[in-house]
Amino acid sequence: PSTINSCPGIIDIFAAFADWLSIDKPYYAYEGDQVVVRCSGRDNNKIKRLMFYKDGAWLPAYYSTYIISNARPSDSGSYYCKAKRRVFLFIDDMEETRSAWFTVQELFPAPQLTTRPSQPTEGASVTLSYPTSLSFYKDGYTLRSDWDSPEFWISTIWKEDSGYYRCGAMTVSHSVSKQSHQSYIQVQTPPAIMLSRWYQPPLQALTLRPVFTQESLCLECSWRPSPSRTRWLKGRRWSLSALWPKAPGKPRSLGTERTRGRVWGSQSSKRAELEIPFIWESQAGRYYCTADNGYGLIQSEAVNITVRIPVSRPVLTFSVPGAQALTGDVVELRCEDKRASPPILYRFYREDVPLGNTLVPSGGGASFIRSVTARHCGSYACEADNGRGAQRRAVAVLHLAEFPPKIRLMNCPHRCEERVEVEKEGCWGTVCDDGWDMKDVAMVCRELGCGAAGHTPAGTLYLPVAEEDQPVFIQGALCNGTEEALAECEQLETFDCGHDEDAGAVRLTPLQGPSLCCLQLTLLVTVAPAAFRTTHSFYISMWSGKHH
Repeated sequence: PSTINSCPGIIDIFAAFADWLSIDKPYYAYEGDQVVVRCSGRDNNKIKRLMFYKDGAWLPAYYSTYIISNARPSDSGSYYCKAKRRVFLFIDDMEETRSAWFTVQELFPAPQLTTRPSQPTEGASVTLSYPTSLSFYKDGYTLRSDWDSPEFWISTIWKEDSGYYRCGAMTVSHSVSKQSHQSYIQVQTPPAIMLSRWYQPPLQALTLRPVFTQESLCLECSWRPSPSRTRWLKGRRWSLSALWPKAPGKPRSLGTERTRGRVWGSQSSKRAELEIPFIWESQAGRYYCTADNGYGLIQSEAVNITVRIPVSRPVLTFSVPGAQALTGDVVELRCEDKRASPPILYRFYREDVPLGNTLVPSGGGASFIRSVTARHCGSYACEADNGRGAQRRAVAVLHLAEFPPKIRLMNCPHRCEERVEVEKEGCWGTVCDDGWDMKDVAMVCRELGCGAAGHTPAGTLYLPVAEEDQPVFIQGALCNGTEEALAECEQLETFDCGHDEDAGAVRLTPLQGPSLCCLQLTLLVTVAPAAFRTTHSFYISMWSGKHH
């Protein structure tokens, strides 16, 4: 059947289900999937308008498709579409497809939060878990089924941790996420007094820092709540016991409220105490307390008491015999207390100035290593500390003997004005004048005790020149003025230097004039051949300014 609706100039014909128009979509999809619903038919170019419907409600759509970007169970329902097309001149035809059912299947159920235990007490541990069953299928057959249980563990729960808890599950793509219902956890305080269990006595050490030998140790055994009637405590005993390492599983009683000694307790104070005036290493072990009011024994958790040996005066030694070192030696200063309990902090001093410290976690000694020069001689000390207080050893003195100088000035009667030579492994060689400046000359003069630096002459001025087979040891010395010897300056290895580039050094004389060696050289030049005289008198005039 069809219906005709007449408007001025337009005739609409509403027909029943159209055979030429169809809706295309999957029968089902999973949560999070993208679903495309299409509406099409013959002569699509004649369609003026397409409309999509779900359960009779109009859906906003563009063109010939309706897209569900992230499917949800609420998207399940009956879908169909309507098309309006021009059939002849001013006559429009409105037809619709048959409805088709679409189902969105649940990808996974909402998580169920499980709490173990469901009503925890203060100080207990709680586990929150989410049991999940996973199955894999092929062609309708089960390949594998597994149970998984993600957990969240609360090691110690307290009264203030009471509240609502929930868990959530989400796909890797974040397209589907679900949360469990809220689960309220009520943390219970210890139960009220019962005849069989009146109290729970936790054991705690009254001193917070480590216990050292010959110190007093005080332990407290407390309980809550206190008994409501005094008669339940009358004539009963409180005891403190220790489990000795030498006899595992065999506790030894330390005393009771009725015995003589330092053990006492009372109902009003809700505690019993044990004091050991002088504790020794042999008394280390696991301590616990027990209480018995005639209706059953209650035992506290054990506390491990470690008795530490305090540091004594450590021993300070040097790695060189007789505390006698040579300049340039690598010396090890070792500080050690062999009996003290670790960890031990060692500190090193020179003339009461701190040099550094080392923490030794497993016991033994510590070392401080340095390459020594003349300024490192003097009094050294070290101290050890493992928590009770530092102990310092008496001062030990390090003596230093200097090596003979490994540098010399050659070929001039004056010892502070010559060609510079250095010694390596028993062999003397020259220094190249590449970058040779007043800082380098100052270092040579200081090392040889010649005073202030005067000039940087060429080494070839001092005859005879070096032999061809004599090596050149240093391409360039990069002294900065703070060193005490040329050997301490940064040096460049020789790569391109001959004896015509040998470096020289001259100290600063009081009159700033030429030295005896220069005058002698001038006399030698005057009797030399003309070619020699012309060449070398130029060098002399460069730094003396007087003699040619």
